[in-house]
Amino acid sequence: MDNKEPSAARIEDGVFLGFVLIVSVAFALVIEPFFAAILWGVIAAILFAPVNQGLVGMMPRHRNSAAALTLLLIVALVIVPAIILAMALVQEATLFYAKVQTGEINFARMFAQFQASLPRWAAAFLERLGITNFAAVREMLSEGITSSFRTVATQALQIGQSAFSFLMALGVMLYLTFFLLRDGPKLAAMVDRAAPMRTAYRQALMQQFVIVTRATIKGSIVVAIVQGVIGGVVFWALGLPGALLWGVLMGAFSLIPAVGTGLVWVPVAIYLFVTGAVVEGLILAFCGMFVIGMVDNILRPILVGRDTRIPDYVVLITTLGGIDLFGFNGIVIGPVIAALFIATWNIVTKMRTGADGLEGPLTEEPSGG
Repeated sequence: MDNKEPSAARIEDGVFLGFVLIVSVAFALVIEPFFAAILWGVIAAILFAPVNQGLVGMMPRHRNSAAALTLLLIVALVIVPAIILAMALVQEATLFYAKVQTGEINFARMFAQFQASLPRWAAAFLERLGITNFAAVREMLSEGITSSFRTVATQALQIGQSAFSFLMALGVMLYLTFFLLRDGPKLAAMVDRAAPMRTAYRQALMQQFVIVTRATIKGSIVVAIVQGVIGGVVFWALGLPGALLWGVLMGAFSLIPAVGTGLVWVPVAIYLFVTGAVVEGLILAFCGMFVIGMVDNILRPILVGRDTRIPDYVVLITTLGGIDLFGFNGIVIGPVIAALFIATWNIVTKMRTGADGLEGPLTEEPSGG
């Protein structure tokens, strides 16, 4: 029996808690270089967990085989298409930049044509706004666009030079995904037992993390792919150069709520109208508003349902903030942090009001539906 004084026991407990904190921070620093690989491994495991559970149900004594088959499915449906798309995108961006360098695509000339085609009322309106130095604007836009494609070409070269790092990160992601698929429930139970929270709070927060992560991927990435594909096909059908590049850009911008793909197709449609390509401009505007734009309104409710219950303005702010802090990974991290923030403060509210239990959704459903 331990007969130590209470004060000595408190000191030892404090030292042990400090040691736990130091070891945890050291562990986080060690795995930090593979943060993205770990994040996407966890996301892949969460997203494909129902598939793995279905396979386990069919072969309950072969959990390794079920996890391996699920991993092969992830590679076939996600990894291989993503690599093919990335290679095609790099090639397209490089060719586009080469055309800019040789003058085959001349942004200064295109802007001058745009300026000359402006109707009198539009030119007068711009003059009233003080936008009269078109030469400076033309030079700025040309240099900005050219430098952007120069950056893409440089990044393509760097990707080729850092192929080993990419393959290592991909290997870590797939390796981790396999074990998370196979041992996911057991690992979740270990985390649940270790977390220093009340059982109801632990389970509520873990459930919210899984729900929001799965909903974010289904409701953002899938919609982005569909909108990017449709946008690229429309640009290709209209004979616009760099259709694949513009399609990928529309898919990327669709991850930003509210503004989305309009950041790409609206300026192009305006340019087509002003330069006399009225039919092409009408087709692009129609497809942008009623085809590309409606994909989000139709698909997102089907894919996400009422899982997240996060207002659109919160999603917009946290997505932009997440991208600014974490890069591409912020697309998922931002909304997940927002959901956990809302869930945590709802728990605090229920504690302060004396509510019993945590029945019902942790986040309020927006009035907008």
